[in-house]
Amino acid sequence: MALRALRRLRVSGSGLRMGNSTSTSTDLSSTAAANQIKETISDNCVVIFSKTSCSYCKMAKKLFQDMNVNYTAIELDMYENGSQFQDILHQMTGGRTVPRIFINGTFVGGASDTQRLHREGRLLPLVYQCQIPREGNPGQPYSLH
Repeated sequence: MALRALRRLRVSGSGLRMGNSTSTSTDLSSTAAANQIKETISDNCVVIFSKTSCSYCKMAKKLFQDMNVNYTAIELDMYENGSQFQDILHQMTGGRTVPRIFINGTFVGGASDTQRLHREGRLLPLVYQCQIPREGNPGQPYSLH
């Protein structure tokens, strides 16, 4: 149930889309939460773990919007388990702050790191790698939905 809720709450471009108002379970195991996060990262080219009130998160999302790159935003403050997800992201990335940005399954940093990659001309090539077929599954390219 929590995975479905995680997938329903996404931002692509500029609009927040929510599905049915099913809330996530508060007793989600760490393993299940980590698996949900990993699956979301592997299923989407650009994933931004964000909070709706975070100015750095807004800056990062605007950068992708301005480049016409679709992304999936997981707004942690919209989940009952958001703090748990943030703790797991801390374990995965070494930082608890948001945004936590992943491109093509790889953690690239926060807003400042992402802006630096863009200034250096290294951000779009990372995004374009999402169009290369997945290793071991050549028939399934990464989606830029």
